[in-house]
Amino acid sequence: MKKINLRDMYPFYQTDVWIEVDEEIVQEMRRFELLESAYKLRAYRHRAYYSLDRNDGIENDILFPSRSTETEYEEMAFRRELYAAMCRLPKKSFRRIYAHYFLGMSKVAIARVEQVDEKAVRKSIESGLKKLKQFLGNK
Repeated sequence: MKKINLRDMYPFYQTDVWIEVDEEIVQEMRRFELLESAYKLRAYRHRAYYSLDRNDGIENDILFPSRSTETEYEEMAFRRELYAAMCRLPKKSFRRIYAHYFLGMSKVAIARVEQVDEKAVRKSIESGLKKLKQFLGNK
């Protein structure tokens, strides 16, 4: 355990407030200070003193463009159509495609969880995708 002063970290403390924290927390705080000082040094070296953002939202609009209602509607319709097509799949294929593409699990991890061979998972996903292509291609 190590003692730290909260007044050094938070400007709203008017007096010294000492607390004991674990050594891991102190190391993480030190790592953050090093990363922040490295960032400030890079900004200084590259003369990146100013941001183009004037707090009028221009920079935010460029970084995070707003989507139109047409785009949102098309995405919603596509998701609805995809979900309807996936519901027509066999349960195994549905579960494996969902785990792989929506949850980001690898095929090896799915095989390990289901206690089957990876080749069976791969074939199931491939056949499920072919069926999805047929279902979505007919509409």
